[in-house]
Amino acid sequence: MVLLDGKKLAEEVKLEIKKEVDAMVDKGQRPPHLAAILVGDNPASKAYVSTKIKFCEDVGYGSTLIALPGDTSEGALLEEVQKLNANGEIDGYIVQLPLPRHIDEQKINLAIDPEKDVDGFHPMNFGKMAQGMDAFLPATPYGILEMLRRYQIPTEGKYCVVLGRSNIVGGPMSILMARKGYPGNCTVTLVHSKTTHLAEELRRADIIIAAIGIPHFVKADMVKEGAVVIDVGINRVEDKNKKSGYSLTGDVDFEGLKEKCSHLSPVPGGVGPMTVTALMLNTLRAAQKQA
Repeated sequence: MVLLDGKKLAEEVKLEIKKEVDAMVDKGQRPPHLAAILVGDNPASKAYVSTKIKFCEDVGYGSTLIALPGDTSEGALLEEVQKLNANGEIDGYIVQLPLPRHIDEQKINLAIDPEKDVDGFHPMNFGKMAQGMDAFLPATPYGILEMLRRYQIPTEGKYCVVLGRSNIVGGPMSILMARKGYPGNCTVTLVHSKTTHLAEELRRADIIIAAIGIPHFVKADMVKEGAVVIDVGINRVEDKNKKSGYSLTGDVDFEGLKEKCSHLSPVPGGVGPMTVTALMLNTLRAAQKQA
């Protein structure tokens, strides 16, 4: 079994990005600049944003963190979004999810300038992606594509099952795996918790991309010998042996699958680092377009 090591890949891509940034600076251009809006004090969100800021520091990007209290109004958040839209020094930005319940995430998403939407969530970018046009790809699917490409995993003519139908992962992933080109040219089925005979569909798959949000949902008897399995899930499971009181686990039973799969991504250390890397690749591209 080949371990799909997202952490190792992310370090390789980080070096490539730094070379691109150094070249931009040598030409007299400013380095890319990424901003992040964080509303509230969700620990997972704070940790995720910190990881992005550290990545920016490592590759020479500028970074701005706008930390707002949890009771920030929707109107006030929209004002911050408009400021970033108008700021010519900011190449791309993200509004870290989830947002407090009193804020309409869709309304905020629609307000983001598509040219600065480096998370790839704006409907304009999604629509362009669906039609095979140039667009910022959603960060997690983009990271998975990079993982497939850099590990040289064959996709053409393969049967791919995407487990989960979110707009952030499952939906765009099913479109991207079916597109012309590499990675792509798969026959794709998108399944979810309401799918009849779900296990049978998984057993047919050459490639499984699991993003259903249920710990250890995919068991060994649901996967055929030699399948490629990419685990997108990040679930907190109670663990009394950990100081934090919990451990992170994916949507697949890693221990049960590792002797059966040809390729398997771990959690943590698999798709997660590649999601951040994809965000940084989108930011680089946004800066290059501006330049």
